[in-house]
Amino acid sequence: MTRSDLVEELAALLPFLMQRDAEQAVKALQDAITDALVRGQRIEIRGFGSFTVHHRPERTGRNPRSGESVQVPAKRLPHFKPGKALREAVDFHHAA
Repeated sequence: MTRSDLVEELAALLPFLMQRDAEQAVKALQDAITDALVRGQRIEIRGFGSFTVHHRPERTGRNPRSGESVQVPAKRLPHFKPGKALREAVDFHHAA
């Protein structure tokens, strides 16, 4: 499902919401999650999951072409951990 598919589904589920408003709502949610992660905050949506920032320390990697050692800089990466209800819903629908 793409972002535009999500906007269309939201507009279809809520008939009082115009397509333009659904698009703004999806963008606002995406921006809020992004801004919180940039600030290092954790976002938890009960039953759905949580978004956190994982820190990867600097490490020595290897260039696959030459085999030479390369320093890979430290980085911060977004991480999503699904909640119990989401895991169970996905697993239930998979088993059916």
